[in-house]
Amino acid sequence: IDYQNAQGSTATAGQIAKQFAADKPDAIVVISTPSAQSVVAATKSVPVVFNAIIDPVAAKLVPSMDAPSGTNVTGMSDYIPFEPQFELMQKLMPDLKRIGYVYSPGEINSTTTLERMKAFLAPKNIEVVAVAAPRTTDVGAAVRSLKGKVDLLYTSFDNGVVSAYEAVYKAGTEIKLPLVAAHPSTVKPGAIAAFARELYDLGVPNGHRIAGILQRQQATHIPPSQLTDGDLVRVT
Repeated sequence: IDYQNAQGSTATAGQIAKQFAADKPDAIVVISTPSAQSVVAATKSVPVVFNAIIDPVAAKLVPSMDAPSGTNVTGMSDYIPFEPQFELMQKLMPDLKRIGYVYSPGEINSTTTLERMKAFLAPKNIEVVAVAAPRTTDVGAAVRSLKGKVDLLYTSFDNGVVSAYEAVYKAGTEIKLPLVAAHPSTVKPGAIAAFARELYDLGVPNGHRIAGILQRQQATHIPPSQLTDGDLVRVT
């Protein structure tokens, strides 16, 4: 196993993807949307197995989640419907009217989540106040800009925001803003709770996919899939 970490840099992810494609391994496994897009752009022949991607179709990794892609790409989506996450927010704050959302505008998984949130919440007369944080260094200031404007902050599977969650927690504490998340790893560093699935639950079925590819099964015949539900992860 040749493990490489792009450290949240799209440029580094592109370099790693090109090197992996040139090495022609038996398979390339990618975590996060930016890394997956870099690898899929780098090779059309080496089998690619993506993991933890909110919307593989919008990210143009696969044409559909309903059938084999017909390409060298397959994998697991970690998309969870927003409805149960909203129900969690309402339980925590029954008078909820405004939800803050800090996101990376360059991440398709974050922008599609924002669109889904707005579409779901508009009929309920609940406002989404979104603030873009193009760099991880922008995250803390983005959270602080929500002071007095929202009732709570919701964070999704945004790689930039999750990697800077200490800054999210620090800023949220300063302005006394409750944090609710979709990523299980953000509860320990500061979120009140998250409705999510443990990433282990994504890794196991993808492990079976990879094993099949190593036994010469064609990725083009392996359909992508997604989790069907989530679990409450809370501070203990």
